[in-house]
Parts: sequence; structure tokens; C-alpha cells
Amino acid sequence: MGIQDLQAFLDSNCIPGGSVSVDLLKIARTVTQRQRNRLSKVLSPHSTTKLRLVLDGECCLDRLYGGYFSDWACGGQWNRMVQFLAVLIQATEMSGLELAVFFNGCFEASRRADWVQNQLQVRIKVNNVIKHITTKGTPPPKIWWTPPVCLRTSLRMALRYFNVAVLCSMDDHHQEVIAYCRENNFNGLIADDAEYAAFDPPRYFSSEQLKLTYKGSLDTKEYIIPELLKALNIPADRLCLLAALLGNYILTENNLLDFYKKLNINTNTNKTSIEQMIKTIANFVRELPSVELDVVSQKVFGSLSDPRCSKLRQSVQYYINGTKEGFLHYKPVKPTKAHKIDSKQNLQTQSNLSDGPSTSEGDSSLETSRFASETLESERESLNAYKQATANAKSAPQIVIDPPGIQGHGDADNARSEEEQSNGHAINGTHNLLISSSSSSSSSSATSPSHATTDSTKQIEKTTTSIPSTVPEVMRTASERHQKGLMSPHIYQILIAGEIKLPVLLEDENHREFPSIHLIYRPVRQMVYAILFNLHHRMYLATKSKEKGDSEKIEVPDVIIKEWVWSKSNPYQTPELVKAEQIGWGVPTIQRLWFGTGIDDKRRRLRGFLTCMRSDTPLMLNTAYVPQHFLVMACVLRYVMSFSDKIKILRRQELDAFIAQAFSPELMNAQYLQDLQLPLVTSRGVQLASLFMAGVETALLANDACGAPIPWLMCCPWLYFDGKLFHHTLARATIAKNLLELCSGHIERVVKVERMRKAVLEGINVVFARPPMPIAPGIRVSVPQNILPAGCTINEGLIRGRGNGTLPQRGLMRRPIPSRGGQLEIAGVVVGQWGPNYGQPGRLPQPMQGHPRGRLPPQVTSIGGLKYGLPRAFNPMGRPTFPTRGNNRTQIAGRGKKTQMKATSKKKTTIKKTKECDKKDSKGRGINVDGLNDYIDPVTSINTTKEVLPVPGQFDDAVENGKTVEKGQGDAPLPTQVVAEN
Repeated sequence: MGIQDLQAFLDSNCIPGGSVSVDLLKIARTVTQRQRNRLSKVLSPHSTTKLRLVLDGECCLDRLYGGYFSDWACGGQWNRMVQFLAVLIQATEMSGLELAVFFNGCFEASRRADWVQNQLQVRIKVNNVIKHITTKGTPPPKIWWTPPVCLRTSLRMALRYFNVAVLCSMDDHHQEVIAYCRENNFNGLIADDAEYAAFDPPRYFSSEQLKLTYKGSLDTKEYIIPELLKALNIPADRLCLLAALLGNYILTENNLLDFYKKLNINTNTNKTSIEQMIKTIANFVRELPSVELDVVSQKVFGSLSDPRCSKLRQSVQYYINGTKEGFLHYKPVKPTKAHKIDSKQNLQTQSNLSDGPSTSEGDSSLETSRFASETLESERESLNAYKQATANAKSAPQIVIDPPGIQGHGDADNARSEEEQSNGHAINGTHNLLISSSSSSSSSSATSPSHATTDSTKQIEKTTTSIPSTVPEVMRTASERHQKGLMSPHIYQILIAGEIKLPVLLEDENHREFPSIHLIYRPVRQMVYAILFNLHHRMYLATKSKEKGDSEKIEVPDVIIKEWVWSKSNPYQTPELVKAEQIGWGVPTIQRLWFGTGIDDKRRRLRGFLTCMRSDTPLMLNTAYVPQHFLVMACVLRYVMSFSDKIKILRRQELDAFIAQAFSPELMNAQYLQDLQLPLVTSRGVQLASLFMAGVETALLANDACGAPIPWLMCCPWLYFDGKLFHHTLARATIAKNLLELCSGHIERVVKVERMRKAVLEGINVVFARPPMPIAPGIRVSVPQNILPAGCTINEGLIRGRGNGTLPQRGLMRRPIPSRGGQLEIAGVVVGQWGPNYGQPGRLPQPMQGHPRGRLPPQVTSIGGLKYGLPRAFNPMGRPTFPTRGNNRTQIAGRGKKTQMKATSKKKTTIKKTKECDKKDSKGRGINVDGLNDYIDPVTSINTTKEVLPVPGQFDDAVENGKTVEKGQGDAPLPTQVVAEN
């Protein structure tokens, strides 16, 4: 039971005509054409002739992301998302459809129970995803889809870039969405939430069914609320009462259990259909003699003295406030001042519109919503830098759709120009939301829809820990930037309520290789709290007062913020009290950081951000080492690496994979990324991507708290990260010999990666994480087929260990050769074999010790010798074969067959070359030579069922003086045990 059952009832086929399939672009073209034909002589050039819809972004995160394409768990395919949004926005503009997208920025303490329940469901999905990836190595099915980390932030930035109105709710999300729709005369809303159905919006479209097709249509389903009322046979004014009796966050289902028993409703949904439950309650509502709440309360609870009666009143009033009649009744009487502000907005934004796509000049209709760092000059510079960074971007033709047709295609240019003229004020949500929010949401009593004004702020503060007051100027700017989606929602929640909710992330809670991601970034948040509440300034004033000997001592309040974080010991039952920590130097007040225009203020803003991210080093600001649009990424990686003395998180090749994929030309190639097939997805790669994107979101929080020293265009994740490309690069890094091989032989890219790595690791005592435990002998391990580009060879160090070429490192023991001998088969042809290793009876095989010249290992002969080491999997119980194609190859030839094994007669020749080959193989291992260095740590091998395909050059004969040299025993360093990641 619950209000959401009403949405399920709408989606079912129980209501004849309750929902119809529609094409929003076709409706928009029809509306535009009809209004132009009828009113072209009456309307002024600036009048709207568009279909205008409010989109609840929380209901269609997956739709805005682009759908359930399979690699969402890899960390986010941000360039593909941007390409999809570009096509979507282009289609809507050409058809005359205007969208305003709302995101939930409310803390909503009254709805915390619902949020916790939702997060626990997400946690179940996350556990299923991690288990699936660990066991299968493939992307998870779409039924477990969860929003990638930082998705909401990325969507806000992308939509802002495309000049779409972005808004963020402040007090009550549902009420503010419907209020914005009604106040600004929007034609309807797109969502999937039963509370909107109870509000009876002008038109109600499904966000779950929203689909942009290749034919150029935006298909969805429209819900017909009058048909719902007709099917339930209840008057329109009783729909709010029906919604209240279904149960919501005010009047919960547990409060209504006695009422359900009276109606013989079984609350177990497995035994009772939703249709039956809703129709039973609808019959009760229809038969009520009156809709007076006293009469209803008497009928429902049996007594007016029941404390649940007040909750019923609040619940019914909550839905009434969202209806057309209730909204008009509670609308403010004197909106004249707001109208003046709105007209001022239109004039300013029209004069500030630039030729570039949203340089944020249209964002600041009110000067108080801008930071001092957001000057026109800085925004033009960041726009130019953004265009330069995306100059090589290639779109994916698969998602390009056809033009909308004859009716709308001819007016596309006119519609676009009219949009820029008449609706420029809507860019990035610059409608003055203070108008709508003043009448949008209800307080806990649900009788007066007031926004988070002084009264509600006082009410919030009563229920939270005491936090210091904030000056009105800062609160006004935080409020306006929050409304327009220009700032991290956490900042407003911290300043108002002193609480934040941290959602469940895509990480393994059972076998963590590093701590919880939210705990890793907690020190950053603690410094942000200190900056937002001027902790340093308060300490300074207290110290000065003490030195002067003033009688009235200035007490420094403890800034303690409540963080709702999930853990096994505390699954969102109580918040964790987190104390603010000083930043470590004389950081200015929040007013100076946000509004200071001096050169020193600019420098301190950037220094404050870098200090929060533990990245206040010279090379970090050197664009020759860290390009401007990579600064956020470099700071996140440096912050993660700064834990290496306590918590070793990243391995060497993983750090290189992060940086190498950022410099990869394929990062901006949406076509390449769309066609790219990952041979496997690793759980560690998924968690590293979540760790990184959570760090990006935390870095953006710190950037906003410090007054946005980094322009927002330089913070966009698609400039430096793609989860799918990261997994592909990480898989290649596990088998690449060195950085040059990882960068596909492009030396200029190697130099860039080396420089950025040097900036990231500057001044850090680097200790990389250890490799995973080695796998047991006999486990089948192979390299994915399409990781390496053409011409690259498998890293010999992967097989023989990351040592100096002679002895393995980290104490890994040499894998013993099977005592019964074996042979090596390539493409169905036996190319090598080795004799039996009897050893000493009763003893296990031991690692070989001593100098190579002083020992004689078991005879091993093969074409190409042991340069590439032994194969990585074998069955020690019998003579193994090592096919490289397919699993069903029959064994060809036997041991000692002369036609295929000619190397056995050259033992003496090959033994003589031991010293020379040892010297040759050990050259440069672990040493940086011209920026090309081999990875030091043993790397992870990969569990998969696929066989190893031959790599060009892998088993070629060694050549010396133009002649083939067939190596035999003792010609290569010791092969080491191969390790794999669980």
C-alpha cells in the first residue's frame, strides 16, 4: 500500500482510456503551428507559442542519461550522455518544445524514512551488481540499474551548457515542481510519481516511457486523470482524500492499518491486487456523506480525539495545495515586488546573452547569484578553453535522428530565434523561483505552503545540532544559486539544516580493498564545513579578544554537521556527528571568498580549494603538467594518493590508466566508445570508477564552497573521464609492458601522462597498493582478446614477474614445473615441450635458488625459448597442453617428435648464452629511461573463460646477427607465479 500504488494503477490496463501514447514533438509542432495561424496578428513578437513542460529529473535519471546501455556500472559514459542530450535538445528546439528540468535539492527531513527505504533498495541492487560482475565479468542487466555516481551533477552541468532551464527544489520537491508549472503557465509536467497525479496537473506525461526514437519522435504516454476519476467513480474534489487514505510520509500506512482492517483490505500485496485495494478505498471515499475533514476523521478513525486525525488533515491539505484551486487560494497576494524583479531579469539576461552556449552570463539575472570569480572575461576564457578541449569531439551517428518533418522543419530557424528573443530569461533556470517557492511547499502542518523562510529555518534548527548563523548576504546568494542549479545542493543544506544525506554508492561492502568511499572523502567535507561557517575567523576573533583581556569572552562554537552515511553498524538509523576541521592557514571569511574582487581574493579562493584537496603544490597549477580542464581530475587522484602512507588504494598501473584514458583521443569519440566492447568488467575497476567520480563530486562541493575558483565549464566530467574507456585502458594496463605500450606507441602522449603523474605525486611518499593474492595452480587464466591494439605484444613481465629481469619481487615464488613434463601447443601445433622434473622423493617443489650459472633447471625447450616465460595455467596432475584457440583442440604430435621439436639438439649452444641473455633481459627493468618505465608492481591477471589468442611477435624467434637463435634452458629469468584478481 501507499500513494505510489496509484501510479501503478494508472500504468495498468485497468482504466479504459487512462493512458494514451503520444509524441511530444508532434504535439509541440501542432501547438506552435496552431497558435501562429490563429494569433499571428494579435501576439507580439515576444509572446510564447511553444509547448512548455516541466520535467522532474528525479523520475527519469535513466532517460536523461540516455537509457540502460550496458556499461553504466563502469563509472559513467559521460560523453555519450552529452551526445544524447545534444540530440534531444536539438529535437525539442526544432519542434518548439521548451523544457524546464527540476532536480531534488531538498533535505526533506520529514521524508527521511522514504529516502532511507529507497537507499536500502539501492543497496540490494548494488550488492547484486557487484556479485554479478565478480562472478560473470560482464556488465549487469538493466533491472539493477542505479544512477552512476555524480549523475545528477553531470546532468545539471550538461543541461546548463545546452541552455536548458535547470532548477533545484529547496524545501518540498513535489510542491515546488507543481507550483513552478502553474505559476509560469507551463502546459504540463513529465514525471512518474503518484503525488503529481493527485495534484491534477494541466497535462501529465510519463517520464518512464520517454523515448527519443531514430524517426525523430519523442514518444511517451499521457495519463488522462479525468478517465481515472471516471473509472473510480469519484468526484474530482475527492481525489486528494483518496490519495491521503492511500498513505504517504505524513499519514503513513502503519497509521492506517486499523482503517484497512475495517475495509477488509489485506496489506500484503502478494495476496491482494493493487486494483482491488484502490477500488475498495475509492468506494469508501465515494460513499462519504461529506468531505468535511471532521466527518472523514470520524469515519476513518472512529474518534476526533485520535492523534492521527491531525495527520489526516495535514495529508489532505498537502494535496489540496498542489491542485489548481488550492494553489490559487494560497498564492501570495502581493507579488508586485517579485514581478519587478522578474522584469529586471528579462532585461539583464537579454543584454547578457552571448553567442556561445551558456557562458553562465544568463545565469546571473540577479547580481547576488554570482560569485566574484564569475566575470564575463573569465567565462569567455573558460568557454574558449572548453571549445579547444572538445575540438576533436566526434559524435555517434547512430543517435542522430531525422528532422521532425515538413510541418515543423520549415519553422525551425524562426522558432529558435524566437526562443532566444522571448525566452532567454528561462536559460539555466533564471525564472525567479522565489515567486514559485513562496507558495510551493508546505511546512510540517501542511496548512500554509511557506518556503524555507525565517520561520521554517528556526523550526529546522530546533531539531538539529546548533550551527553558527550565516550572514544574510551569503544565505541569499546560496539560496539563489541553489534554486538555479548552479551550486552543489549540499551547501544550502549545510547552511540551513546542518545536515546532509550521503547516498549508497556502487562499492563492495563485504570485501572492501579500501575503506568506504564516503569516509575517504570525509576530511574534505570537514574543511568545507569550516570554510562555510568561518571557523578560522571565529577562532581569530576569540584569540584577539583573549589577548586584549576583554571581559566578554568570545566563545568559538563547535561546528558539528550531521552526516547520514550507511554502514553495517549504522544503516541510516542515526546520523554521524562530524566536526569541522580548520584548513590550516588564514583562510578568508566566506564573504571574501564569494564576493572579494581583489587579486589576493582570487588567489586565496584557488588556494582554499587546493588545500581541501591536498593539492596545494607548484606543479598542480602548471598547465604544462596539468591542463586546466584536467585540474579537478588531478586533484582527486592526488588526494587519493595522499593516503598511501596509511591506506594504500591505487596500484601503479591503475594510476596510469586514469591519466592515460584522459589523454586518449578516443575520449571525445562517441562513436568509438559506443562501438567499444569490453571483454570483461572487473569489480575493482567498478569500485575505482565509483571512488573517482565520488571524488569529483566532492571536489565540486569544495570548489563551490570556495567561491568557484575553477570555472564550471572546466569541471565537466566528460572532459577527463569515461567509465567504459577507463575499464578498457585498465585492462590494457594489466598486460602492457610499459607506458609507451599503454599509449599505443605515441610518445607525445607518454610525455603528457608522465608529466601529469609527476604533478599528482609531487611531494608524496608514494607507496602503491599491493597486487592481489596469487591464484592457485590449475586455474584457467587468459588475456582478453581485444585489449591490445595491433602491433603490441603481451608484457613479458606479466608472466615472469615485475622484477629486475633476474629475480622476482615481493617474495613471489617461482611456479614449479609439473613433474611429469608437458608440451606447448599453438594454433593446434605442438611447438615446445619439457621433460619430467622428478625432484627428491617426499618433497614439494621448491623455488630455485642461487645464481643462474650455478644451477641447472629442468630441461625446457620451445620455439622462442623462455623469453616470454611459461604459460600461465596448467594441470599439474598430468602432461598439460596449452591450446591458444578454442577449448576443443585435439592434441597433435607427442613428446620428442622430431618434425616439430628440433631445439633439443642445441642444449650446449643455448646454455652458453645464459650470461648474455640474463644481462640483456635485465636491462632497464624498473628504471625510468626517457620517460618510459616498466610497471614495478605485479599486475592483476584476469579470470575469464576465453583462450589466449596469439599476439603478433609474441612467439617469434629471437634473432641475433641476422640468424635465428633458438633459446633453451637457462636463457631467461625465472618465471613467477601469475596473480589474479578475485
